[in-house]
Amino acid sequence: MSAGELENEAAAAADAAPSTEIDSGGSGKFKLYTKTGDLGSSCLFNMERRDKDDDVFEALGDVDELGVCVGIARTFAEEHVTPDGEMLARLLEIQSRLLDVGSAVATPLQSSSTAEWKARRVEFAEEHITRLEGWIDEYDESLPPLTTFILPSGGKTAVHLHQARTVCRRAERRVVPLVRDGDCDQAVGRYLNRLSDFLYAAARYAAHREGHEELPYKKAA
Repeated sequence: MSAGELENEAAAAADAAPSTEIDSGGSGKFKLYTKTGDLGSSCLFNMERRDKDDDVFEALGDVDELGVCVGIARTFAEEHVTPDGEMLARLLEIQSRLLDVGSAVATPLQSSSTAEWKARRVEFAEEHITRLEGWIDEYDESLPPLTTFILPSGGKTAVHLHQARTVCRRAERRVVPLVRDGDCDQAVGRYLNRLSDFLYAAARYAAHREGHEELPYKKAA
């Protein structure tokens, strides 16, 4: 069971109703395995069970992977000789917002299993998108203008941010059909779209700040 699925199982049980109590064997902790997905289905945040190859779980998997990629990039940024505290804080913020994205994806708005109070709980605020746009503008203003395509390069922090960008685009493609069908808040799709732009700008910023060269694309002779 992936981290996202485990969180959904736990959250679904905890939020079945506002007053539900969870039996965790008296330890106060959830087991890392539940065995409920052994036959190929898992539980969404709205308590609905679906097959693990359902479009919602495909989207959840990519969002989960994206959060891991951002965490890896953040780790490399943290290990630099002179880490950028502001960038580290921003990447950490993004990792938390991606968990919110996962909650929204895991709560199909058109499903009869989604209670109104639960749909309100996973609403995704526009301010998260606006914040990303401000960060993008800040990084872009500090960078030399692009004159050609660049290759993923510029040191370990930068290349891992580029990798996160490509996973973000995949996650966005998975979420687009859910938004189109009315199962996911449009703000979630816009956030992922803007996040890929942020990760590109952050990758370039990290390369320049850490003193690494960005390698240009060269057309074949």
